[in-house]
Amino acid sequence: MKIGILSYHFPPEPAFIPGSLAQELAARGHEVRVLTGFPDYPGGHVYPGWRQRWGHLTRSERLTVRRVPRYAGGDGSTGARMASHLSFAGSVAMVGRRYLADVDVLYVFQFPATTFATAALMRMLGRVPTVLHVQDLWLEEDVVGAQRQRRPGRTASTMRRVLREADALAVTAPSMRDMVLADGVDADRVRVVLNWTDEQIFQPVRPSRAAQGFVRRDGRCVVMHAGTIGVRQGLETAVRAAAALDGRTDLVLVGSGAEERRVRGLAAELRAENVRFVERRSPVDMPELYAAADYQLVMLRDLPELRGTVPGKLQAALACAAPVIASAGGDTVELVERARAGLSCPPEDWATLADRFWLASTIPAAARSEMGRRGREVYLREMSLRAGVDRVEDLLNQVALARRSR
Repeated sequence: MKIGILSYHFPPEPAFIPGSLAQELAARGHEVRVLTGFPDYPGGHVYPGWRQRWGHLTRSERLTVRRVPRYAGGDGSTGARMASHLSFAGSVAMVGRRYLADVDVLYVFQFPATTFATAALMRMLGRVPTVLHVQDLWLEEDVVGAQRQRRPGRTASTMRRVLREADALAVTAPSMRDMVLADGVDADRVRVVLNWTDEQIFQPVRPSRAAQGFVRRDGRCVVMHAGTIGVRQGLETAVRAAAALDGRTDLVLVGSGAEERRVRGLAAELRAENVRFVERRSPVDMPELYAAADYQLVMLRDLPELRGTVPGKLQAALACAAPVIASAGGDTVELVERARAGLSCPPEDWATLADRFWLASTIPAAARSEMGRRGREVYLREMSLRAGVDRVEDLLNQVALARRSR
């Protein structure tokens, strides 16, 4: 097939799902055309060595990538984000009709940032069947955040429209499927396709002596949270749980984010000397750090919109055969429990999480290894690149054939 791909982010940004999908579909013999922006994530500024311009094309065998300009504000404000989303939609509208005119099917890596561009392309390419790979739903008017700001109603209404008009939806968790069905999408157009991780990086490894020295001390059980320290994670709960077990369990937080100052302040207030902060590390360093720790911590707050979310750190941990402690609701905990890949508890309950930390510290190394082995088996069977691309490719084939048969 000739497959068009629309994605707000694309490599060299950390966007391995659309990037690896494009490469794998091309390797399977399809002609793939990607339409995306210039790399600016996460800082909001175009990467050094790149210059926004029209007509930027890169080609390899069966894979073409066209980049279009968009506003790169860099301040992270709601206004700057909306300006970036709308400017991307305008650029896509200017070039999309010609660039994607003869594709057999359009795949959209669907975030709220892509919503207006998706609507523009679906309007212009009306005869082209469209599959949305939905990563985040933006159907409500209130946003996750400390200030509970209002979400732009235009984004929510446009998101609803594109979800209902697309030929098929791939959603990243079973609860997300329930959410889109409740919003009026036909059940026969929705399929669950769990995200995969960057398998060139996240694999089981043995920890180096340097990684061991970096992560461990005094023979304590080490629970590591690697990734964003943000509003959605609610890491204050983990700090309170760890503080209750000072002397038995270490909590190591690797990364940064908008809530880092608040979380550091709480650790200082509680005098939690067993909570340590490590600056953000390159993804290529993470498998060794995972292996040096005893458990990977996956946290999500208790919010309805997060129950249908499976954070990418879960796939990364399972791919590395790392046992998991999950403090979340919905699909994240269900996946961990079904795989028997670790321990779990409800979100935002520090006392129960402290109990899980204590229990984790009593489990022998051989049992922890068995948890990791089971988790990796489930990852390979249900979440891997091969499994995911098989499902996406099948969905693309189905909607293309259905449109031709009309």
